Amino acid sequence: MLELKDISVAFPSGAGTEASIHAVREASLTVQQGDVFGIVGSSGAGKSTLLRTINLLERPRSGQVLVNGADLTLLPERELRRERQKIGMIFQHFNLMHTRTVWDNAAFALKVAGRSRAEIRRRVPEILALVGLSDKAKAYPDQLSGGQKQRVGIARALANHPELLLCDEPTSALDLETSAGVLALLKEINQQLGLTIVIISHEMAVIKAVCDRVAVMDGGRIVEQGAVYDIFARPAHPFTRELVERTFNLELPERHLNAINGTLLKILFLGEKAETPVLFEAAWRFGVAVNILHGKIEYIGDRAIGLLVVSLTGAATPVGEAVAFIRDRTERVEVLHG
Repeated sequence: MLELKDISVAFPSGAGTEASIHAVREASLTVQQGDVFGIVGSSGAGKSTLLRTINLLERPRSGQVLVNGADLTLLPERELRRERQKIGMIFQHFNLMHTRTVWDNAAFALKVAGRSRAEIRRRVPEILALVGLSDKAKAYPDQLSGGQKQRVGIARALANHPELLLCDEPTSALDLETSAGVLALLKEINQQLGLTIVIISHEMAVIKAVCDRVAVMDGGRIVEQGAVYDIFARPAHPFTRELVERTFNLELPERHLNAINGTLLKILFLGEKAETPVLFEAAWRFGVAVNILHGKIEYIGDRAIGLLVVSLTGAATPVGEAVAFIRDRTERVEVLHG
């Protein structure tokens, strides 16, 4: 289990002053064994800095980093190096050695850890097979696609059987299709090995695809955290709501807004309610016309979240009754117009 308690990180502001730039402010979170935990925020939110405190690549000014109960900030250097071998890390831009083969890149962490040649010869084929690169062992990084390079990075991070894997924006340098493959691989590794994973991203879509729980950072602080489904379904902090809205992206063109004569609703459906014919029943029961203008239903795990923008047209009384009917049978109804 990983616990960060009241972590604060500050950097000198430069220019000969004693002022500091506070990158992380009193951040606390708990990651349970076997979870995939996301940290999301915009650029400059402090998420990369917070991630790097976990293996003390960045030492916090204050706070505790507890891995299975041991406070890494209190360990002498030799013990810290030993603990770091239990923490793998993959990077946004791969950080591969371009003059060495895929095999050598994957073996590097084993050599640094002082593993025997026999152990290296046994382990490298295992991790290359795990990430789907058995046929690329003799290739060089320049001969690989971006997704393959990241898979080498994942293999290298897994070489020493880590208990915790840190992922620093692992898909931001990749296209959508390749990103999906890398995220699927991380989820598979989590399930197959029971490996605890912490992944940071500026994209809520990445968090939704792979994480169990998430912390939202803004201005160096964790402003909200919880199960991914709950954060998407009921975001409490304004910044979180903004991130979720961007993910659903239900903005209508101005020409549609100007042309609407009826009542315009934004409707949130959760769980089984996203799979029931509420709008059809409202139209049939109250004799109003229902026009779906925009929307989607997505699944996080096996739980549905639906968000629709619809217009209702008809006489005022039936429309009002239909809105009340829909409101009673869905999670939230927002009247945008009418």
